[in-house]
Amino acid sequence: MNEVPFKGVIAYPVTPFDNNENIDIPLFRKQVERLIRVGSHGIAPLGSTGVMPYLSDDEKESLTETCLRQVAGRVPTLVGVSNLTTEKTVYHAQFAEKAGATAVMVIPMSYWKLSDDEIAKHYDTVASKISIPIMAYNNPATSGVDMSPALLKRLLEIPNVTMIKESSGDILRMHSLRKELDDGVAFFNGSNPLALSAFAAGARGWCTAAPNLIPELNLALYDAIQENDLEKAQQVFYKQVDLLKFIVAKGLPRSIQAGLDLLGVGGGGFKSPLQPLDADEIAELDRILSTIDNEVYQY
Repeated sequence: MNEVPFKGVIAYPVTPFDNNENIDIPLFRKQVERLIRVGSHGIAPLGSTGVMPYLSDDEKESLTETCLRQVAGRVPTLVGVSNLTTEKTVYHAQFAEKAGATAVMVIPMSYWKLSDDEIAKHYDTVASKISIPIMAYNNPATSGVDMSPALLKRLLEIPNVTMIKESSGDILRMHSLRKELDDGVAFFNGSNPLALSAFAAGARGWCTAAPNLIPELNLALYDAIQENDLEKAQQVFYKQVDLLKFIVAKGLPRSIQAGLDLLGVGGGGFKSPLQPLDADEIAELDRILSTIDNEVYQY
């Protein structure tokens, strides 16, 4: 097993719906193909951008199979398999592995507050039922669970939990992770506005929906980091930071789908209760994208 099969920019596709709130599979395939062709280093369906918690089991399975067929092994794939119960998480993790996923991502979802012991047992059970790597995902804003560095380090004692995605927005926590973890363990940034700071803290990669809209700049930032060119990395980051802040503030599914419409790619619709951005927000997004478009090809 390749314990850490990812590095660089891991792109998150949206889940587009038609007017009847059914998944638009042809548009999803088109969006995934575009993310590959622009140079994304990995594809991660069924994340927050893909509105995974809103989907039925059948919809999750359809998206997983569609994505993996479209990617066809060209880049590694990271499939979101999280669920409120351990049983369902195991089910989706096994389905993803059988379908050909490179790895799975698990975030502890809860209604009742989970203890550290409950979270650790949850991951241990899932890991025992599959053989592919697991990325432990910490995003307290969406899951309601904030996994401390101590807990994350404990999870990494589980043999195939080999990666961490840190999305708390706390850059000091990222430095703590890098300091405490063994060199063989990788952490990935999931907080878009902290992309530059996270790479400086030692992040191996950046899990982001931004390549749907500005792939050149996202990839240029990673390349500059790899070249140890801090000045270029800063310049590239400053060009995209307004957009990164916008998509987080307005919600990733809404923002990315509106941006794809503005770019002429097509973002698709939503499943209720999610609704699109309003006219003023779309105008603001258009202004930000137009400003970036004038400068993006300098790098």
